[in-house]
This record gives sequence, structure tokens and C-alpha cells, in this order.
Amino acid sequence: MPLKWLRPSQIAKDPRLFVESYSRFDIKQGELADCWLLAALANLTLHNSLFCQVVPEDQSFKKDYAGIFHFRFWQFGKWVEVVIDDRLPTFNGELVFLRSTQQNEFWSALLEKAYAKLHGSYEALKGGSTCEAMEDFTGGVTELHDLDKVDMQFFKTLKDSFERQSLMGASIEPDSPDQFECRTPDGLIMGHAYSVTKVQYVDIKTPRVSGKIPLIRLRNPWGNEVEWKGAWSDESQEWQFIPQEEKNRIGLTFDKDGEFWMSFRDFVRKFSRLEICLLGPGSWNSDNQGKKCWEASVFEGEWVRGTTAGGCRNYPKTFSYNPQYRVTLEPSFNGAADCEVIVALMQKNRRAQRKMGAQSLNIGFVLYQLNETTSKIKPLPSHFFLENVSTYRCKAFINLREVTERFRLTPGTYCVVPSTYEPQEEGEFLLRIFSETKILLEENDKKIELVHAIKKVNVSPVEAELDKRVQEFFKAVAGDDLEVDWMELKNVLDFSINKGK
Repeated sequence: MPLKWLRPSQIAKDPRLFVESYSRFDIKQGELADCWLLAALANLTLHNSLFCQVVPEDQSFKKDYAGIFHFRFWQFGKWVEVVIDDRLPTFNGELVFLRSTQQNEFWSALLEKAYAKLHGSYEALKGGSTCEAMEDFTGGVTELHDLDKVDMQFFKTLKDSFERQSLMGASIEPDSPDQFECRTPDGLIMGHAYSVTKVQYVDIKTPRVSGKIPLIRLRNPWGNEVEWKGAWSDESQEWQFIPQEEKNRIGLTFDKDGEFWMSFRDFVRKFSRLEICLLGPGSWNSDNQGKKCWEASVFEGEWVRGTTAGGCRNYPKTFSYNPQYRVTLEPSFNGAADCEVIVALMQKNRRAQRKMGAQSLNIGFVLYQLNETTSKIKPLPSHFFLENVSTYRCKAFINLREVTERFRLTPGTYCVVPSTYEPQEEGEFLLRIFSETKILLEENDKKIELVHAIKKVNVSPVEAELDKRVQEFFKAVAGDDLEVDWMELKNVLDFSINKGK
């Protein structure tokens, strides 16, 4: 398909960033298989403060227009700004990828382009998990739930999370690769990402009984007539039992826009997985209100072949090579015997490295509780892992960008060991730990101290001058803390080997 890059003024008359305002209905998927991104984007439009963090309001096609726009995304612990020009890919004068229902509205198409630039290309956005984009839009922490393992009480969890502005996406796992994006008889798409746009108890009155029914509203990012056809779908007979004032309260419409309602019972029966992005870990439970704010600690690390890429516990000879992190939990401020802790392990930059053949690694982690004796050992040796069973672990090693688990831990000292499943696999990672109580996170390794060289004797003036020049070069490179990274160390060694020339 021959694409032509055009500016919005060449695509539509009177181009605007927003027509009236922004909404989830501004999102219609194009030819790119990035429904995971669009499902998260539809969620983002439901929260004004979050949306304005990603799409700054200080830009338009009118005032100070210069053909460029900027967006903000969270990336591995920090917010980064991405600037793009406004040329967009078209075919026969129409947008090829994400577009709005309004022909002259361009915020969604421009945001998709900025996100593609962040990851290297539009190609890099093919296929993904909704939780990845939800985290990039919020900096939050995502938890995954298998819906075949939940009960009816789980609806309260969903409702509480939605009311605390958590972003949610759902999907149906296909039974085989050839069923990807196949349509089921009841109108749902397998292997496709849906946005959860409302979670609500709805008043219902029938001739025999009245009460409340748990309903969920979802949206297909295709934004068309492909919707759920079962109970509580558009214009289904069940809606006759809902009073008109209740329909108005929940904003009920019957349009061919990809959005539909279904009962919670049908939702957990038809969908396979739910992803919930918590804006703050404390948003998960309603009983967290009034409690102390969550403590957070972050560490960046790397698995390096031959040194720190030891693989999982299935490889006992090399498992101890993995990075180790010591977590110290203080007693709970409210006197509770244990506290809630979230451990989130994220692999970095894998999507951007796809063009170089990189794929997401299977990653995971284990936790060991340390006693007074073992807490003094840094790092823990191989025989410790051979002789001790892990206290907690993630449910599975998986090739998602982030693996997250929630535990209830007693105060004390723990060792977290993040790893890839196979040894000798290289990659960078971000380890985030959140706790209800004060937490100390540090590397479980020996401290590297600066050791002064033994003073040489009988040194010639020329040799002494060379040593002085190498030391001065080291200090210039290292700075006040006298620490160097691997590239700086290489420069120092090159300088030394070349005798300071």
C-alpha cells in the first residue's frame, strides 16, 4: 500500500486537535494491529487530569501553530516528552491508522504517532498488552486476573477500582493462533482488547421482583457495529425492566459505536483476562481509605550474560548469579501482624528493540525471608538457594513487559531475586516494590569501597608523572563521588594503557 504523509490541513478542512472535547468515541482503529493501545487510550479519556498529563493543553492548530505537537509518556520510572511533526500516513487522502469519528479531529492520530516514535516505529506497535499502554499513560501498577478463577464477590473489587479511577481492559484468549480476531457467535472478538468503561449496579424492576443487577460496559476499539449480542446488549429485551430515569443516569445509548453492556456473570464467563492499572497501589481496596500512604522503592538493574544472567531456580548452579535485592519491612503503624506488599518486575526497551530481533523475555521473581544469620550474608551463595525453599514467588514466568504480584508479608528482612527463565539471557529491568509500611530496598551485595594503591618506591620522575596524569584523568571522569560506569572505566583504562598520551 503506497502511503503518503500529509498534514491535517491537507486531509480535512478546518483541522482541530479537539472537536468540542475528547471522548472514548474519538478512537477508531485503523489498519494497525494496536487494539491494546487504543483500549487503554479509551480508558484515558475518562479521566481529565490523566488525559491532560499525556496530552498537554498548550497546543492547537490555531494559536502559535508550527506544525509540531508534544505528548508525555511514563517510561521506566520517569516521564518523557515526545515531540512530533503533524504529518500523518494516508492512503487516497484518508488516515490509514487511528482516526477520530470526526474527520477534522486529530488528537488521537497524533498521539498514536508520538507513541510509535517513542518505540521506534508504527511497526513496533503491532500486538501488545493493554496493561503496557495503561502504565505508560499513568505510571501506575497493573495486576492481571484470570476471570475463570473469580467469584461474584469480585464485582465489588471491580467497582471499587473503577471508582478510584483505575484503568481496566479485558480480552478473550483464543484457543489457537488461527482464532486470533475471530468473531464468536455472540459478537465478541477473540484475541482482541476491550476497554472497560463503566462498572455499575443498575436498578431493575420486573413484575415479580426489584433490586440491583451488576453490569459492566465495554468498548471495542473498532468503534463500529461489532458488539456483544447477548443479554443486556443494545436494544435487548432486558432493558425493558430498567426504569427510564435509571437509563438516563447510566447514560444508556444504542449506537453502532462498539460500546455495549453485559452482566457481570456473562462477563466472567465470556472473557478470559482482566487487566487493572492502579494509579496508586492503595486504590485497590476500599478499606485502605484513611491509612498511611504507600511507600515505594525502585531499583534499576541488568541481566548480563556470564555474570548476572543466572536464570530461574531450575538452574541451581547459576541461580545465585542473578541480582539480589534486600527488602526490609518495618512493623505496621496500625499494629497489624502483616502488611500488603506489591512487587512489580518490568523488563525495559524490548518493544523498541524488536527491529533488532529482540523479543520479550520470560521473567519472574522469588522472595526469601531471611533470619538473623542469613541477613548478614551478602550476596546469598548457591548453597543457600539449594538448602532453602522460597517464601513467596510470582505465579509464573511470562513474556509480558511486567510481572506483578501482591503479597501479605510479616515485618522483617527479605531477599528478592529477579531473573529470566533461561540463564544467559540479557536484558535491563526495573524493580518496583510498594508497601503499606516503611520499606528499605538495597542491593544484597558487598559494598565496593575505594582502595588506595600501595605507594610505589623507587619510581622514576617520568613514571611518577604518568601515574599522576592517570589519577587526574580518573578524577576528572569519575567526579566528586569517584565512581565510574563501564564506559567511563573503559576510557580510564584506555588512557592508562596508552600511558596518558
